[in-house]
Amino acid sequence: MTNQEKAEKDYLAGMKYKDIATKYDVSINTVKSWKKRNSWSRGAPKKSKGVQPKKKRVHTKQEKVAPSLPSPELPESDELNDKQKAFCLYYLQRYNATWAYQKAYGGSYDTARTNGPRLLANARIKNYLAELKKQQSQDLYLDANDILKQIAKQAFADYGDYIDFGSEEVMEVDAKGMPVFDPETGDYRKYTRSFVNLKDKEEVDTSLLKKVSIGRDGVVVELMDQQKALQLLLDRLPEPEVNDESTNSLLTALNKGLQKIWSDKKNEDDKG
Repeated sequence: MTNQEKAEKDYLAGMKYKDIATKYDVSINTVKSWKKRNSWSRGAPKKSKGVQPKKKRVHTKQEKVAPSLPSPELPESDELNDKQKAFCLYYLQRYNATWAYQKAYGGSYDTARTNGPRLLANARIKNYLAELKKQQSQDLYLDANDILKQIAKQAFADYGDYIDFGSEEVMEVDAKGMPVFDPETGDYRKYTRSFVNLKDKEEVDTSLLKKVSIGRDGVVVELMDQQKALQLLLDRLPEPEVNDESTNSLLTALNKGLQKIWSDKKNEDDKG
């Protein structure tokens, strides 16, 4: 039985959100999202809905500028209004404060470019964003390490895992498809050609592929941007410990190499 199923039994037995959250080591908002997602209900069964006449929806100007909030249940906050909460949700979609401000508040681009970053610097907004990120990670069962592992896979992906390539000798044939005999060598003529073969998709990790297509020049296989992935990893890893002895040895070797190059060049100039 999963934690959600156990939590539902506790809820039906009358346990409070706070106690359920403590028992299963999750946030209160996660418990509420379980309740909403699985339609937990302590009362009598819901009455069947009768046929209701459809109401014509009136689209206001504000609705066109700032659509209604996304469906996930929001963390409680008495410090923020609805537009500020909407700004936070839009910001987490693109991490673009200007775009998020325009979606939540409307207005011109210049106004959003000024007010978006300013709103993002607000301490209450920062706290609310932190709560939203925490809720997202709990709902997705993901953390930063899971993302870094995927980035590491992208950084060290190898084309050899996806294609088999090389050269091979094949027999030369004529227009009728018959082997061409060479009387000088007493054997059939052969030539060397290059080949590229794709490996079966069942044998490879397709999540690391950016594009596979067939063009005029043949099959094109493109992996995710490895340099970008490596830079992301490097930015998040601690600084490497430097071994003075090994560093000095490397610098000494480089210095000797440069001295030899300049010495050789000077001898050539003297001879000239």
